[in-house]
Amino acid sequence: MLRRSFVLGVLGCAAAAALTGLVQAAAPSAALAADRFITVASTTSTEDSGLFGSLLPKFTARTGIEVRVVAKGTGQAIDLAKRGDADVLFVHHKPSEEKFVAEGFAPVRKPVMYNDFVIVGPASDPAGVKGSKDVAESLSKIAQAKAPFVSRGDDSGTHKAELALWKTANLDPTKADGGWYRSIGQGMGPTLNTAAAMNGYALTDRGTWLNFKNRGPLTVLVEGDKRLFNQYGVMLVNPAKFSHVKAADGQTFVDWLVSAEGQKAIADYTINGEQLFFPNANEPGA
Repeated sequence: MLRRSFVLGVLGCAAAAALTGLVQAAAPSAALAADRFITVASTTSTEDSGLFGSLLPKFTARTGIEVRVVAKGTGQAIDLAKRGDADVLFVHHKPSEEKFVAEGFAPVRKPVMYNDFVIVGPASDPAGVKGSKDVAESLSKIAQAKAPFVSRGDDSGTHKAELALWKTANLDPTKADGGWYRSIGQGMGPTLNTAAAMNGYALTDRGTWLNFKNRGPLTVLVEGDKRLFNQYGVMLVNPAKFSHVKAADGQTFVDWLVSAEGQKAIADYTINGEQLFFPNANEPGA
């Protein structure tokens, strides 16, 4: 009886040790699974519009990959990716994106979606631009009236687009006198808040505008000019340049965005029945 008890005790200890080993072996795997994520450097517009809040849970449910977004202006997002501090870059300034690829920071750029920019301003419209579809003429009128105009001034895609639009009007507002042009160096939300407080004008992407709550006296005054078109692109940061880039999971995100499922998820995102972004991954030249 004593020998039998001894044998059972030894077997019990061995089983417990084996079970402990299995638990310890499983624990790192579970931890790794829970820690499976990619970092995406993107724009404030994809975040502030609420698009990511709609898209990312669908992607994670499909793949098990968490997406951690660093939302900055396009220029800052590109700088982040150039340092290798992101796995994927998702922004909206095509010339900068193409330069990013040409410099070897991404293997390829893929178009994802588009929307447009609009000029918002006070309903009283002191510059008299309401209803115009000519953005250059509208900016000229704002400058002539010396009406307050609030610029992001942060090297974002929206800021880059704004400066290009002023150029089409043959104006450089950064050299204007009278203090009517305010460059605040902040994101789209603070820019709109400042414009609302000043009864001023501002250029904004439509997606952020539709999700913006603190509109105050502001309303959409200028829209519909083809020069207000706003294209977005996505790129995997080059793993040949940065070996720590999570290439497989990052590419999975890129591929999902341009897949039929991802494109439908983008199209399905609406606010009050209005679609904010329009998928065009398969459109030539996008």
